[in-house]
Order: sequence, then C-alpha cells, then structure tokens
Amino acid sequence: MTGKVLALILLLSATIAGSGMYYLQVYGYYYTVQHNPGADVVLLAEGADRPQPIPYTGFQAIDADSSPIRYRACFETELTLDELRATYIPAEEATPLTAPGWFDCYDAIELADAMKTGQAEAFIGVKNVHFGVDRIVAVTQDGRGFIWHVLNNCGEKAYDGTVVGEECPPRPQS
Repeated sequence: MTGKVLALILLLSATIAGSGMYYLQVYGYYYTVQHNPGADVVLLAEGADRPQPIPYTGFQAIDADSSPIRYRACFETELTLDELRATYIPAEEATPLTAPGWFDCYDAIELADAMKTGQAEAFIGVKNVHFGVDRIVAVTQDGRGFIWHVLNNCGEKAYDGTVVGEECPPRPQS
C-alpha cells in the first residue's frame, strides 16, 4: 500500500512540475507590449544613422524579460514592397522565429514561406536593440508586417563564449 501511495505522489508531483514548466514557457513570461505610436515600427534607411518610423496600423506585440529574442509583433502598412526596397536596408538571411500559438497574428512558418517565394521581404529595423540583438521587420505584398529579434554576429559570439572582437560595441555593464 505504501508503494502505491509513493508512486501516486511521485506521479502527481511530476504532473504538476511538467504543467508548471509548460505554462511558464508558453504563457508565463510573456507580457503585452504597450503601443508607442511612431516608435513601434521603424526601419533603417540606406545611409541613415537612426531608424525611421513608417506608417502602420493594427499594432500588436508581446515580449518577455527572460530573453532578448522573445519579442514578436504584427502590424499593417500601406507601403508597398517596392517602396520599402527603394529606401530601407534588407536583412540578409532573415529567418522568422516562432511565437507562442496563442499569439494568433504571427505565423513564422507562413512568413518564412512567403519570404522564400518573394511574397514578403525582411528589413533591418534596429541594430543592437539590445546588446548583440537586431530587430527585423518583414512586410508581405498585402501589407501585413511582422517583427522579431535575432542575434547578430556580436550576440552570437557573446552568448556562445567566443571572444568578441573590436567590431562589436562594448557590452553594457550589468
């Protein structure tokens, strides 16, 4: 009888711990980003030092303090891909990162397919939005926009333990 009780306690504990970890990964750390008109969607223009805002509507975003690359956002814009290509710096080899399933407006698989077929293009939004992290903005031909963060070369070196070279900005003190 004691063995059955211990097995039940062990099974119940494992179920509670697993459920807790699942909740924290998928829901717990995320929060809704407050809309900041004129600053939420910005792109880096050719030859510019600072990103420039673009017109947009329907902005939705989530973020988490647990990682600098958990930021995801969606928006709509009236700018065409040709207008964006003529002015802003494209992001080379940008691969959209997935978002939690409950963040309905952002579908990384659909966006990646659209980018492969030329139906969408990614641009540099902000370089070093956090140390070693760039903000990428992708826009589809129908005006839907998506934003996510990726590690840049400095971030990849800093987070894997490789010596960061002189081309990287100084790492902020914690």
